[in-house]
Amino acid sequence: MSSNKIIIITAPSGAGKTSIVRYLLKKYPQKLDFSISATTRKAREGEVNEKDYYFIGEDLFKTKIHNNEFVEWEMVYEGKYYGTLQSEIERIWAEGKTPVLDIDVKGALRIQERYPECSLSIFIQPPSVKELKKRLESRGTETAESLAARVNKASYELSFKDHFNHTVVNSDLQTACAETEKLINTYTDQ
Repeated sequence: MSSNKIIIITAPSGAGKTSIVRYLLKKYPQKLDFSISATTRKAREGEVNEKDYYFIGEDLFKTKIHNNEFVEWEMVYEGKYYGTLQSEIERIWAEGKTPVLDIDVKGALRIQERYPECSLSIFIQPPSVKELKKRLESRGTETAESLAARVNKASYELSFKDHFNHTVVNSDLQTACAETEKLINTYTDQ
């Protein structure tokens, strides 16, 4: 397992981690692959099962927890579970690629603890909480209550940035993508 590597991209919701991950996967399809997370939340407009997420019911998710099928899992929001399946990491390694995990801060900390010798963790930091709120509002997917919950959670999550190998501030998406790409290339070329 020591030759297998994992790339963890984490950030508060709205900081731009998914945009950065999409950029990297498009540029390096031969060496990187997206680790598809499992979730109990409903698919959003345009999301595809087994591509964006494994959308599964809460009962099945809890069964998989009980059977130790997750390398990490979390109830991120009330009644909304997210997790990384061991089988997903192994699938990508079997293809000779490096899994890229786009996950929340708590999940990222757990993966890093479980795989300390073979993981690279990058925290994507928004330029400010005010800018983060603006980005979340522009999505048009949040109620006033869910927006407030996400902003409060983001403020808390920012306090963990020093627990990761690197921090990239996403003031400009193109610059943040280039910085993240450089970190990943240095890591995967070792």
